[in-house]
Amino acid sequence: MENFFFSARNAGDYLKPLPVMVLDGDKFLDEPEVQKRFSQLNNHYGKLSDKLLIAPVTLPTRADVPDLKFDFNWGLRLEVPAGNFHVKISDFDSGAIYIDRDISERRIISVEKYFIRWHIEIYLDGRKIFTHTLNLRDREVLIHFPKIGMGDIISMLSYVEEFRRRNGCRISVLMPEYLREFTKHVYPNFLHVETIDGDYYAKYQLSMPMNDSDIPMWQTNVKNYPMGRMAGVALGSNKVAQKNIFHPTKMPVTEDPYVCIAVQASNPKKSWLYPGGWDIVIDYLKSLGLRVFCIDRDKAVTTKEEDIIVCMPEGAEDFTGNRPIMERANMLYHAEFFIGMGSGLVWLADAVDCPTILISGFSQDWAEFYTPYRVINRLVCHGCFNDIRTNFIKKKCPYHEGTPRELECQKSISPKQVIAAINKLLGISS
Repeated sequence: MENFFFSARNAGDYLKPLPVMVLDGDKFLDEPEVQKRFSQLNNHYGKLSDKLLIAPVTLPTRADVPDLKFDFNWGLRLEVPAGNFHVKISDFDSGAIYIDRDISERRIISVEKYFIRWHIEIYLDGRKIFTHTLNLRDREVLIHFPKIGMGDIISMLSYVEEFRRRNGCRISVLMPEYLREFTKHVYPNFLHVETIDGDYYAKYQLSMPMNDSDIPMWQTNVKNYPMGRMAGVALGSNKVAQKNIFHPTKMPVTEDPYVCIAVQASNPKKSWLYPGGWDIVIDYLKSLGLRVFCIDRDKAVTTKEEDIIVCMPEGAEDFTGNRPIMERANMLYHAEFFIGMGSGLVWLADAVDCPTILISGFSQDWAEFYTPYRVINRLVCHGCFNDIRTNFIKKKCPYHEGTPRELECQKSISPKQVIAAINKLLGISS
């Protein structure tokens, strides 16, 4: 069956490489170049999951027309058999109509893959035979987290839970194995699955796309939203979700008061790069009678070019290693506080309500969760991670690479600023 793609957004958002076509109604959909571009976007989206998309749709619309089927797996999909059919597809909430035409022997697929309350009307020989509005109540829904970072996933979990409660649906989640124990403990209403296969009414994929070609996953650029909250928008809500409460499963590793630190991130350029900064801060923490545990996975990480090396500070006690996330969660829960940067562990600390000092100049203040102990130097270049004009992931330093100002956002945060945040957290007069 031939695929026929349509879009809810203005086609110009997706067709920038193509000449602008002024056609009445949805006639632009019949242009071969439009269908080719939409197909490319669809295939690009599928590659992120290795195995997605053009599987048979599962839900028959009518028993007397068994080949007429639909589902909302990775967007709206509607299979129309041969016959004198007319199809109208709209957004139930706004009333905007996207398809209103005669269609036969086509699989209709939406370019958009996020939550839209689709409304389907089908006519046969001029008579309406079927109508359906997306309704997730008591339905099976899959949320897929592809190959993204731990912090990305943890930041989204509360929004998936809010989505479940709001819609009254049954949620299955597909995520990396290392996070399942933690997620089961904090969000017990999720069913964990091993594959994307299954008879689902709807499927949604949550990732952190940074490129224009990933527009179909999200309504807007993810750099414009705080991490996590974008998942809520993709799932149909702009509400700030409340995270579930973490209950510890183990006693503290020591009776001594201690602080956890993490000096690394998924990309070493996100690290705090002030020379000797960690040594100064650790000495200060010890002077307060606090033990300092480094809980990074690795003792050292380097950039691909090996020009940035981030090592465990010598003054910290070594708790590095590829340990279970629940072990890390329990350690953080019992810690006096945590010091880290924009990494998965900082999101884990927030998830277990560990007071957090977040050292970050590469992102804007609102990019992560709120903490009154955010440390940033706004008197230098900062926040490029959230600048839609740049690509922080692909460039070492989007504005100042190869100059003396390279990565000044992470280099210019002083130990004095971090110590001031420690004092604020502990109520010590500076």
